[in-house]
Amino acid sequence: MAESTRLVDLVQVEVDAFLDGQATRISAISPDLDPFVELARRLLRGGKRFRALFCYWGWEATRAPADPLDPLPAAPTDDAVRLVVGAASALELFHAAALVHDDIMDNSDTRRGQPAAHRSFERLHAAGEWVGSRDGFGRAGAILLGDLLLGWSDELFEVALDRLGDPARARAARSEFATMRTEVSLGQYLDLLEEVSWLRRDEAELLSRAQRVIVYKSAKYSVEAPLTIGAALAGADAEQLAALRRFGLPLGIAYQLRDDLLGVFGDPGQTGKPAGDDLREGKRTVLVALARLELQASTRRLFDELLGDPALDDEQIATMQRSIEGSGAVEKVERIIARQVGRAIESLHDAPLSESSKAQLARLAESVTRRAR
Repeated sequence: MAESTRLVDLVQVEVDAFLDGQATRISAISPDLDPFVELARRLLRGGKRFRALFCYWGWEATRAPADPLDPLPAAPTDDAVRLVVGAASALELFHAAALVHDDIMDNSDTRRGQPAAHRSFERLHAAGEWVGSRDGFGRAGAILLGDLLLGWSDELFEVALDRLGDPARARAARSEFATMRTEVSLGQYLDLLEEVSWLRRDEAELLSRAQRVIVYKSAKYSVEAPLTIGAALAGADAEQLAALRRFGLPLGIAYQLRDDLLGVFGDPGQTGKPAGDDLREGKRTVLVALARLELQASTRRLFDELLGDPALDDEQIATMQRSIEGSGAVEKVERIIARQVGRAIESLHDAPLSESSKAQLARLAESVTRRAR
């Protein structure tokens, strides 16, 4: 795990240095813009850096050995490490942008124990005693912050590609990055669509639609895309990229299912969000879809009335949690998680990847899906 720990530290250094440079540029325009960098720093400070880690291990798993007869790759040069750190850091900026926009759409109050970006802009408006809508100012400011972070992620990624010095690999990595960006945006819309249209859907559709949201909103960009971006930087061939996708997609699904459980039952001290926040936000997750299939009609009607009410109190949250647990949905989701993790790890056995990296990927599969609630 020494490589992973070092990577996390190096990514933080890279992100901090990048934001320092942006702070200088922004301050030269106006000190009124300082909140953008301050909020970006808060979003990008600490964290588990799972996407950065998968980017690194996608690269490490597919880079060529120094000697074709030697299965071990050569020790990476400082330039190679800087390359993958830069790409991993760009992924972290992209993730921060997605979080800002996600919190706006979900009307979330907090993120990692701190006010969500739009709430921070609302507080700025209130403190300044400015005119107009405080809520509108908060949403608009956060949209701009998310857009700025998206642009910065592209900028940092291009800096990493400049270090690569290989046009073919740069094109391949850029293509993977662009695909990720498109799929996440469309996945976010699919999630938004479910929240407003689910009562108009046939009950039999709801589970498959929730599963589709997981794939495109989270699973691909949380695990699969970072792996293939790192691999593309290393010059991976089509077979290696396919192997990483076979590992990454089921693991990404398991990762998001674990996140959905934490969104309903998680400890606020661990998640940084109030207990049951996904229920207040009305998330139509696989967990919720499975629970509704087993609830009696009267219980399901009450559950549906409460789901998505931002004013839910602790007792109402507890009632909904009991309904979900009583339905057996938690156990079903746990079984799906275990099955998806098993599929991911099984796919590594004959994968054309370095043996040491396969072992590390298997360890990562366990750690990202066994987060405690």
